[in-house]
Amino acid sequence: MSFQAYIDNITMKTGKTPEQIKEDALSQGVIFEDMKATVFIDWLKKEYQLGHGHGMAMWKYFIKQKWIITKYSRM
Repeated sequence: MSFQAYIDNITMKTGKTPEQIKEDALSQGVIFEDMKATVFIDWLKKEYQLGHGHGMAMWKYFIKQKWIITKYSRM
């Protein structure tokens, strides 16, 4: 499955775009500086019933958009 296919599948599965998921995460205080992927993926699993692969795709998408900043994304 391509990266874009993961993102499209997440949108279909949740009924929300990545931007809407970002807003949910911000309003619930999920996103913070130097957070770990596990925290984010666990939240996606609880909130949207997304599995690990889809969670990692969202993690990568959020990092790429600079919505999540970690010490590794600054390198």
